[in-house]
Amino acid sequence: MLQRYKLVFFTPPAPLPDIKKAIFDAGAGRYPPSSSNSNPEAVYTETMWTSAPGTGQFRPGDGANPAIGKVGEVEEVEEVRCEVLCVGKETVKAAVEALRKSHPYEVPAYEVYTIEDF
Repeated sequence: MLQRYKLVFFTPPAPLPDIKKAIFDAGAGRYPPSSSNSNPEAVYTETMWTSAPGTGQFRPGDGANPAIGKVGEVEEVEEVRCEVLCVGKETVKAAVEALRKSHPYEVPAYEVYTIEDF
């Protein structure tokens, strides 16, 4: 069985559709059936959980090239938290790369967690 991971990231709501497309195209968001599932066609795709908006905060440093805000000034931005399943190490690596390329921020905030299978 392949290792499962959860990719968690934060983004303003407007670019989310483009980010979703990029990470889903990279293979994220597929939930394969369990070995006990009698229907091998029961694979879910494009699965994601998105939270209600919250507020992200950052201050770009002198060498930054921020997409939003100005160097040296604190910026607050409405953001959503997104969580997506990735099956296999290569898939999560590809999803992170797709996130980096499609996200509007110079350095997107994201986390990757290993999911235990009990």
